[in-house]
Amino acid sequence: MPTIIALRHNRPVLKTLLDRLRPASQVRIDDDLWRSALESLPFLGRLGEAQRQRLRALAQQFLADKEFAAAGDLQLTAAMQVSIAAQACLPVLELGLAAYRGWTSIVVYPDEFLVPREITDEAGVVHQYVDQLAGEAWDGGPLLLSWADAGERQPDCNVVIHEFAHKLDMANGDADGVPPFDRRLHPRLSVGRWRQVLGDAFERLSAELDLIEAEIPPHLDPESPAGDAYYARLPLDPYAATDPGEFFAVSSEAFFVAPARLRDAFPDWYGLLAEFYRQQPLGSGDG
Repeated sequence: MPTIIALRHNRPVLKTLLDRLRPASQVRIDDDLWRSALESLPFLGRLGEAQRQRLRALAQQFLADKEFAAAGDLQLTAAMQVSIAAQACLPVLELGLAAYRGWTSIVVYPDEFLVPREITDEAGVVHQYVDQLAGEAWDGGPLLLSWADAGERQPDCNVVIHEFAHKLDMANGDADGVPPFDRRLHPRLSVGRWRQVLGDAFERLSAELDLIEAEIPPHLDPESPAGDAYYARLPLDPYAATDPGEFFAVSSEAFFVAPARLRDAFPDWYGLLAEFYRQQPLGSGDG
C-alpha cells in the first residue's frame, strides 16, 4: 500500500471556494467553476442542456458524498475537484450515484505515484516490484488519481473515467469486466451475452496487438515515439489487452471521449456499453 502524506480533506476548500447550501449534505458548484469545467472537457459538449443540468446536480451531490484528499505537495483546489466530479459523474449520468456506493475517498497525487506490489509465482517464489501509476481503484477502498494525468486533455484517453469504470466493475466483486446489472435500468442485458461479446472483442484486440508487436523491429523501443506509431493502429490503447477488466475500463474511456472509433471497431460491444450506461455519445440532444 502506498504511503499517503499530507492528506487534506476537501471540506475546508469547499467552504471557501464553493457556496454551501442547506442542508449540509449538499454542495453548490459556483457558475464560473462549472462553466470552466465544461469548457476544459470538450467531450461534455456532446450532452444536451438537460443532460448538462443533471450532470451538474450529480456532481454537486458527488462532492457532498465523497471526500477528497491531496497527497504530497499538491494544492487541491475546488476547480480540480469540480473537474474530477464532472468526469466521474458522466458514466453514472443515467445510473445514479448509488452505483458508486460502498466507498468514500478520492486521493489525488500531483503526478504519477508508486505502488509496491508482491506476487508469488508457480514455484512459490515471492517477487516484489513497484508500479508507477496514473490511477488505481481499490476494491472497497479509495480511488487514487494523478492530477497531471486527470487534468491532461487527451483525445482518446481519460484516466478519471477509466478508474471510475473499475469502481462500477467492482460493485459485484472482482474487476473482471462484468459490472452488476440493475434489472430496472438494464432489462435487456444478460451476463451470458455480455461475457460473449466482451470475450470476442478482447480476443480480437489481443490478436491485433500480437500482430503489431511481431512487426516492431527488434532494435526499436516499443515505448518510444516510433513504437507508438505501431500501436496507434489499434482501435484501443494496448493496455486494454491486459485482461477483460482493463478492456472494460479502457473501452469505457473510449465510449465517452472517442466513441466513433470504438463503435467502428467493436459495434456489438459499443451497443452493450450504450445499453449499460444508458447513453448514446454519438447521438444528439437529450436522449
